[in-house]
Amino acid sequence: MTATPAPPEPPARIDVLLVDDHAIVRGGLRALLATTTDLHVVGEAGDAAEAVRLASELRPDVVLMDLSMPGTDGVRATAAVLAAHPGAHVLVLTSLADQRWILDALEAGAEGYLLKHSEPEVILAGVREVVAGGSPLDPKAARTLLTSRRPSAPASAASTAGSSPLSDREEEVLAMVAEGLPNKTIGRRLGISERTVKAHLTNVFARLGVADRTSAALWFERRGARS
Repeated sequence: MTATPAPPEPPARIDVLLVDDHAIVRGGLRALLATTTDLHVVGEAGDAAEAVRLASELRPDVVLMDLSMPGTDGVRATAAVLAAHPGAHVLVLTSLADQRWILDALEAGAEGYLLKHSEPEVILAGVREVVAGGSPLDPKAARTLLTSRRPSAPASAASTAGSSPLSDREEEVLAMVAEGLPNKTIGRRLGISERTVKAHLTNVFARLGVADRTSAALWFERRGARS
């Protein structure tokens, strides 16, 4: 009998850049992250230009991004930060929960979307989750997206009709992505390599006409809600 593989160890240190135009919010987040041993604030930015400069200089693992900022908003800041530091994981932390902001932020490259009313432990877990390959999404934001009427990719017609453009294996992989599991864990569960998981996800994205894990997971959840 084979033992279940242990989940991957989280990084010993995760460097975080805080981006919010309110100093009091940055201060609260800095104090929250200081209660942990693995999450370290390496910089703070009050606007998009400073966020891009610091992301390029400090190379943080995670950028905790507000959306409502004067001048360049957090959506455009997300795209600019990722252009300057493609290895960063952007986690949105905002008070905005309407459809346009959520979709635009995810399309700009954000890997998760949390609201500022979240419990402290949810925010801490979200930072760790994006580094592990997950896509933390506030329940209110998820409900907003699931009821969205925005026209989607060609796969939407198939999902509405109750059929799927995916193979059985691709469905298995996508179901685990929707659970927030990273590629390494998915590979272990299915007995395939991480490279094979990535290949399956490339096919999934192409078949669904989406660009990232979050959009694919949302397609999976919408399809489940219709069936």
